[in-house]
Amino acid sequence: MATPFHRFGFAVLRHSNRIQRRRKHNIGLFTHRSLHSSPFYRALVEDDDDDDEGPRKVTNEPYTFNYESLSSEARHHYDLLSPEEKVEFRKDDQAAYEHFNSPALESELQGLVSQAVYDINQEAPRDRAPPEKIVPGLMAMGEVDEQGSGEDDEFDGDDITSTAHGELEQHREIRDYARIAAWEMPMLSKLAKPFELPSQDKPLRFRYTTYMGETHPAAKKVVLEFCTRDLPNLTEAQRIKLVKLVGVRYNPDADLVKMSCEMFETQAQNKRYLGDLVDTLMAEAKDPTDMFEDVPLDFRHHKPKPKFEFPEKWKLTEHRKAQLEANWRQQALREREREETGTLIDGTKVVEQVLEAMSTQAPAKPAMPPPSGARSRQKQLQR
Repeated sequence: MATPFHRFGFAVLRHSNRIQRRRKHNIGLFTHRSLHSSPFYRALVEDDDDDDEGPRKVTNEPYTFNYESLSSEARHHYDLLSPEEKVEFRKDDQAAYEHFNSPALESELQGLVSQAVYDINQEAPRDRAPPEKIVPGLMAMGEVDEQGSGEDDEFDGDDITSTAHGELEQHREIRDYARIAAWEMPMLSKLAKPFELPSQDKPLRFRYTTYMGETHPAAKKVVLEFCTRDLPNLTEAQRIKLVKLVGVRYNPDADLVKMSCEMFETQAQNKRYLGDLVDTLMAEAKDPTDMFEDVPLDFRHHKPKPKFEFPEKWKLTEHRKAQLEANWRQQALREREREETGTLIDGTKVVEQVLEAMSTQAPAKPAMPPPSGARSRQKQLQR
């Protein structure tokens, strides 16, 4: 803050371009201050007119008028003056030169500048304490504290348990997803595109796995599938060589090659690795140096799954449907004949008859258990 006044005071001492540039005088009134990001003086640039080249010294050289030292504007005004006015101009310039180079004025100006710097340093606080960092509390964690609630109060043992905090955090996450589903996901319909089948020039199919924002080690995994017959510019011999190269990753039933990668941290890196691997396999398959003709195809790794087919006899044909309807009609006729002749057994009536027979019979007395103990044995002996 004192630097502008310091520079301004010494700028007054410079009268014209003839006077030598001088360095700012270090008065020594700057007291120690704490670490700050701003220096005492601003950085000097090449075109700085106030840049100093050395300490200021009062010159005792005699005055000489130099027309070349004047600026272009001063020369223009000087040329417009009359001879008498030019003489008066040189006299005023000589008086100003002698006045600004006098030792008394030099010491007086330095004293004024030093006093101004001292007053400013006394008024400004020397050690400014950094502002206290307000730690957001639990209710404002991860959000902008617009109300300025600040840090939580000191813990007094009345807080909820860690399990309750976990439930609260889960409730916040559910509400966050609910807000996304209510306000952001409807806008995704504007970006929806109709599904189009992949063209013939895109035989590779990549599959990704996402866990909806959660960190999972399988989230970086990428799976690649492609059909060997869909690869362009491959002859049958080259295709067979490619099948031999991929080995156990080939499914002969579906003519499908399946590979995966999870070596890298991101899905893009794993996808790029799989793409480069397919390019390498294509280049090796097209290499006519060795076509692996002496190596047979080995599909022992593939265990075919049994495919169960619905029996032809169980299928409902028109003839079978007519036959079933005829059987149902004959069965309905037989039941109607039994009902008319009374030979049809009604289960409800049979149950009611049994219940009536049980209610009419007298209840039998329960048999008394034989007595036990010493007295019972005496009674048996008396009998």
